[in-house]
Parts: sequence; C-alpha cells; structure tokens
Amino acid sequence: MGEAVQSRNGHDPRNRLPGMSRGTAVPGRAVLPPVPRIAAAILPVALATAIGSLSTGSNIEGWYETIQKPVFNPPNWVFPVAWTILYTMIAASLWRLLGARPIAGPTGRAWWLALAAFFTQLALNAAWTPVFFAYHALGAGLIVALAMLVMVLWTIRLSWRFDHVAAWLLVPYAAWVAFASLLNGLIWQMN
Repeated sequence: MGEAVQSRNGHDPRNRLPGMSRGTAVPGRAVLPPVPRIAAAILPVALATAIGSLSTGSNIEGWYETIQKPVFNPPNWVFPVAWTILYTMIAASLWRLLGARPIAGPTGRAWWLALAAFFTQLALNAAWTPVFFAYHALGAGLIVALAMLVMVLWTIRLSWRFDHVAAWLLVPYAAWVAFASLLNGLIWQMN
C-alpha cells in the first residue's frame, strides 16, 4: 500500500489528463488563459477565411462557372456552408491544442512540432484559394491541396498525443480536403 503505480515508461498513469494518450503522462498547461486562448485560436482561422473569401469573390460567378467540372461537383452553395462548419472545428481544435501544452520534458518539443504543423496546414489552406481561384493555376492548386492534405493528416497524428478531441476535430477537414484535392485534380485534367 502506498506504492506508486508506474507504467512501462516510468510515469504514474493516473497522472494523465483526459484526452492524453497513454504514451504521454506529462501533465499539460494552457499557453494562455481561456479568453486570450479563444482569440489566439480564432484569429488565425479568421485570417485564412478572409483570404479565401477575398480570393473567391467574383471568380465563383465568373471564371468558376465557365470551367468544366466533374458531375459530382457540389453546387456552389455547399462550399461556404461546409467551410463555415470546418473553420469552426479547426478553431476549436487549435483552442484545445493550445490548452494541452506539456509542463516539462521532451514532449514539449513534440507539442511545438504539432503547433507548427497546425499553422503550416492553415497557411496552405489560406494559399490554396488565391492559387486556384484568383490565379486560375489549377496544377499549382492541386500541389497546394495535396500538401495541405498531408499537413492536415500529420497535424492530426501529432495532435493525437496531446488531445484526442483536437485531433478528431480535424478528421472531417481532412476528408473535405481529400475530396477538394480530387475535385481540383479532375478540374485540372478537364480544363
């Protein structure tokens, strides 16, 4: 009685935070208090949204209407609805990831890597819309979309270690980016 329980990695598994995997028994701490953390999660996503919005503008009714698209291309009204839901989930994921920073140890570097991956995929997200819609660079758009898909999947993988919910929140986004990559590739091929 009174003996410490230890897992194979030497940590007491009872010290795990909810949502942390068995591989990380390091208690977490938030980078910022809750309200500033909300702003830190929303602002980068809002910036990506604004860049996308400014880049699509007249291109949806003009150029995008005139190009050939596969038969399963969704109607135009689906895209803003889908992206509104996805951007909300992306911001929620970032909010959770910002709240799951390890207090100490080597997992701190892994957390920073997860955060870097998150912001890289978000930058690629912001880049895709101008490349595809504003510059009409369909091949380059496909490269950006595939790079974004890889980074979203990597972000999910890295975030899983710190917060399962943060990772799960990105799964629909990954599915949508995979679908968008397929559409982008077929549109490029057809035009």
